[in-house]
Amino acid sequence: MRHLDYQIPPDCDGKEVGWILRRILRLSKTKVKRAKFAPGGLLLDGQTVRSNQTVRAGQLLQVSIPEQEDSTIVPTPGPVDIRYEDDWLLVVEKPAGLSVHPGPGHYTDTLGNYLTWHYQQQGQPFVLRLVNRLDKGTSGLLVAAKSAAVQEALMGQLHTDRFHRQYLAICQGEPPEREGVIDLPIGKRPGALNEYQVRPDGLEARTDYRVLEERNGRCLLSLTLHTGRTHQIRVHLSALGCPLAGDALYGTGGAPGRPALHSCKVELLHPITGNLISVESPLPEDLDAFWTAAAKLNL
Repeated sequence: MRHLDYQIPPDCDGKEVGWILRRILRLSKTKVKRAKFAPGGLLLDGQTVRSNQTVRAGQLLQVSIPEQEDSTIVPTPGPVDIRYEDDWLLVVEKPAGLSVHPGPGHYTDTLGNYLTWHYQQQGQPFVLRLVNRLDKGTSGLLVAAKSAAVQEALMGQLHTDRFHRQYLAICQGEPPEREGVIDLPIGKRPGALNEYQVRPDGLEARTDYRVLEERNGRCLLSLTLHTGRTHQIRVHLSALGCPLAGDALYGTGGAPGRPALHSCKVELLHPITGNLISVESPLPEDLDAFWTAAAKLNL
């Protein structure tokens, strides 16, 4: 059973419950029907209510939806670091080296497995519905929705001013300017399984960058994504002549043993409440230690 609580705002005064369910909570007709026929499925200030009931500002609408979706992900105990959560979405921190989705060789040791276990222990059904994505070697913040409708709404925000994604990166070398825009199309490298390159017939890709600090031939950058191409930051920085430290695919590899890239901030407009949700994450220990060591180099 999935439970949602919604305090009626002033601009919804006089609307019907059904309108709130469909237009504000973005519930499908099927889910509205499930709630209507579930015991205690629709409550207004604690009292059973029909979908054509008019609501008033300040009232509390409570919706309980029998969950019929099943996850195919095997629940496995593992560490989960949830940085923000409400009835509709969550923001979780993914460590470097952890795959998000189960796949060949990793059917039970991914973030999806751990999250499924986490919610199973709370008696809550869970289906993994990611909004943004991170490579296995990248650490940082991921947004996931708790329903298909919320996922669809958040996906619609991606690549707009309503959904902001910021990264911290440590690169080898220095970009040509202290700040700028990398606007280069990206496409798959011919014959490669999972490698991309800048190419004129590729898809539009845009990344803003700003140099935060320089240390002995390395730079700490702040980057903002405007598009979401596979390996976008890694390909763009390599094309700029300053590949990510530790990136064996687009650079020279070596320390810190993985691409030095961290998803440090996500900011979005909540699709249900309209509130601004902002979550930040500092450099993880491995990258912080690598950057600290850079100050001691004598290159």
